[in-house]
This record gives sequence, C-alpha cells and structure tokens, in this order.
Amino acid sequence: MIYPNESYEIIGAAMKVHSIMGPGFTEKVYQEALALEFQERCIPFKREVEIHASYKGITLAGTFIPDFICYDKIIVELKAVRELDDVHRSQAINYAKIAGFQLALLINFGNSSLEYERFPVG
Repeated sequence: MIYPNESYEIIGAAMKVHSIMGPGFTEKVYQEALALEFQERCIPFKREVEIHASYKGITLAGTFIPDFICYDKIIVELKAVRELDDVHRSQAINYAKIAGFQLALLINFGNSSLEYERFPVG
C-alpha cells in the first residue's frame, strides 16, 4: 500500500468533517472545512494548486486544479455527490498522473456515510 500513514491521516480528517457537517453541502464548503481540519491536525497541504499537462515534452497551456495536494505527494479530490462515477475516478487518477504522484484519494461527502477510494498511480 502506498503512503498508508498519510492516507489514514487524510481520511481521518475527512471523516471528522463529515461527522460534524453531514451530507448536503457543496464541495467548496467541505473543502474549506477540510482545510481547517488539516491545519488542526498538522497535515501539510496546498489547496487548489494549478498543474499543467504536457504532450511530447511540451507543457500545455491548460491547467488542472485538484482540491488538495497533501504531503507534497498525494492528490486529494473532493466530491459532494450522490454517487461516484468513472468520470470522478478518472479525474483523480489523471490529476495524480499529471502531477507525477503515485497516489490519488477521491473523497465523497454526498452521502450519509463518507465514501473514499484510493488510486495508486504508477
């Protein structure tokens, strides 16, 4: 398993946010609350950092903005939807690929129980 301790800390912070707030808010509300929880738990993070894709070694103009980069090595993508689908999964995986990271976490606050999926990228 890639980065088990860091993943555990990130998911634990998300569980705390979900236990206090529950479902029904927008993704941006959960993002702000999770940033506060990360700060409280001393989890290093960057919020909404622009990353660029490249094609044949040329950096493309378009940018992608993951919700968080934690520990300078894990993409954390948030959703607040009824059901995760393959588009959400592809987004998280592609963000990690573009950033050159080995792990993406996809976290969904949209249901009565927090959902999360881990995606090793390699």
